[in-house]
Amino acid sequence: MTRRGSPRLGAYAGLSAFGLVAGLALGLPELVALVTPFALALGIGLVIGRPPRLEVTGRLDGDRALEGDELAFSVRVRAAAPVERLDLNLALPDGLAGDGPLSLHLRANEERELELPVHCVRWGSYLPGELHVRAADRLGVFAFEDVVDLRAPLKVFPRPEQLLGILQPLETQVYTGNQVARTKGDGIEFAEIRPFVPGDRVRRVNWRASARGGELVVNELHAERNTDVLLFLDTFSEARTAQRGTLDLTVRAAAALAAEYLARKDRVGVVGFGGLLNWLLPATGMAQLYRIVDSLLDTEIVLNYAWKGVNLLPARTLPPKALVIALSPLLDERSTGALLDLRGRGFDLAVVEVSPVPFAPPGGSASAELAHRLWVHMRAAIRWQYESAGVPVVEWRDGVPLAGPLEVLAAYRRYARVSHG
Repeated sequence: MTRRGSPRLGAYAGLSAFGLVAGLALGLPELVALVTPFALALGIGLVIGRPPRLEVTGRLDGDRALEGDELAFSVRVRAAAPVERLDLNLALPDGLAGDGPLSLHLRANEERELELPVHCVRWGSYLPGELHVRAADRLGVFAFEDVVDLRAPLKVFPRPEQLLGILQPLETQVYTGNQVARTKGDGIEFAEIRPFVPGDRVRRVNWRASARGGELVVNELHAERNTDVLLFLDTFSEARTAQRGTLDLTVRAAAALAAEYLARKDRVGVVGFGGLLNWLLPATGMAQLYRIVDSLLDTEIVLNYAWKGVNLLPARTLPPKALVIALSPLLDERSTGALLDLRGRGFDLAVVEVSPVPFAPPGGSASAELAHRLWVHMRAAIRWQYESAGVPVVEWRDGVPLAGPLEVLAAYRRYARVSHG
């Protein structure tokens, strides 16, 4: 442990030196007698000021949590000799919070087990466990400090949004799933009836319709297929306050959408399109959900001024007939160009605008108010640019459940399908 002088050490040494010098210079032994207790305390402190012998162990009760959860960091301390005062402070990274230092007194050979709370404030991957230990001797002349490395990995997952429904893709794939396809085949969703032909299964004969028409007819059914869904996360820039930002909303929405589509046996992939280009190939199953959530924890804003396009993505990342759901604050023209490029290539694209407006309120002056209004109108022009290309855009603001904007987006797509189908 590192030994440091406490404020008492400087005070005792200064008073002793001042009293001794002043007493000798002025010939006043009373001054020497007055500071003698401070000198004795200083001398005794120098003799007994030895580092305490401590055994410190600890562990984090869990390695996974959700935003808002509270975990306990269990610390066990044992002292071979008495410790007048022991301060324990668990240093936590940004995104985690604690209750501050904890002080206690230990007798010789006493063992204490403590629980230090860890509040999960924000999603992310962390390594909490740097325990700062500070002990003082009996006279408070010296302080002994040490940092005990008890770090353990912790993953805080975003708390997903509650969704009432999700977007239905325009096209399905050839694999079996829960999505009713437009094509006919084996399934449970009725499509139409047609005359019986040799080779048809008897169980598909519609006996009531056959009796009415006087000839055998069979039921045609819609096949049940899966879909490919690509979650496009715009990570070029964000708008945020001290506690929240558009990136937090983006990650939370992506986790919720991935869970819903994977529950339907769809294949889901993720693309982080920003300063760093990251992608996860589409796949299905619970293992894919864990991979997606783990990849979302590493999502961050990295400044990069180079122009990037979707040509940088591997071909397998963008399977044909995939539904691309873009989550973007619409703050960077590079993401705008990339999304319009995807639409030009024929992908089924929908954009959820994670609105930065609540995180950038207008200033107090008239000019700042005017600039803010112009900025809001420019954002409306960007949305119009998407809609002119046939891309539905819906605005999602902080504090509003995601289910509402998704329903608006689904209604827009149903209306467009009926109008142009």
